[in-house]
Amino acid sequence: MSHSVVVGIDGSAQSAAAVEWAALEARRNGLALRMVHVAGGEVDALDPDLGGGSALPGPVAEIRDRITAELPDLAVSCEIIPGNPAHALAATARRATMLVLGSRGLGGFADLLVGSVGLRATARAACPVVLVRADSDGGTGTDGPAAAPGPVVVGVEGDRPCDAVLAFAFQHAAGTGAALRVMESRDTFRGPYATAAPVDQREIRESLAAAEQVRLQDALTRWQDKFPKVRTEAEVCAWSASRMLVEASRTASLVVLGRRAPKHPMAGPRLGAVAQSVLHHVHSPVAVVPHD
Repeated sequence: MSHSVVVGIDGSAQSAAAVEWAALEARRNGLALRMVHVAGGEVDALDPDLGGGSALPGPVAEIRDRITAELPDLAVSCEIIPGNPAHALAATARRATMLVLGSRGLGGFADLLVGSVGLRATARAACPVVLVRADSDGGTGTDGPAAAPGPVVVGVEGDRPCDAVLAFAFQHAAGTGAALRVMESRDTFRGPYATAAPVDQREIRESLAAAEQVRLQDALTRWQDKFPKVRTEAEVCAWSASRMLVEASRTASLVVLGRRAPKHPMAGPRLGAVAQSVLHHVHSPVAVVPHD
């Protein structure tokens, strides 16, 4: 794995927010920042400042120049490559620590929040992908937010939460000083229940919810031992997973969720229904972590 954060840049406000978020992440972790602008067709019009790459569009160059001026101690490179944007970005970030992309904010067409390039790149990338909205409250300025960051929210499932997803969430929370909300959607205590015992439905649901909470807390013990400074809260929710994470994103600095690799070698890359729903409606930056 290379010691870099790759970020897609096209000169838009969304990509500017992504670059700022990526620059903070790279500086915080002692990594290089690699900006990539994908241009369809052939690459020509060489720019010597780019080491033989094409001349950057004006808005892209402006974003690059601003970042290098504001963070002179950060190792920054910027390049232009040809090809299909989703494929090229995923391929460029194959050995990177993460890929960061911009996404559109909520507007008249919520189902177009991320866009086809972001969705396809997220589904194809071998590394974690972070999507950043220009109007998100996740602290995208290069000087960082003035107040303490909102919590990192991570969605988990199953009796043994995925190590790759939890590792990413705990590491980001530790690096930013944020609290961590580990959330799981469970419908086992929605009821109704048939019982001869002298207890009502509410008591049964509360008892089952408490048991699920203890189970999740136990599953996090080894991670809390590894990251003792991260304030961790485990929550089991009766809402659907997508609704749970979207609502939690209103106050989050980052939402983290997993993406399973295809089980069949001939299956194409895809995002699950929960991931797509969250990506389209989330209110904060969101990280999608691939795992087996």
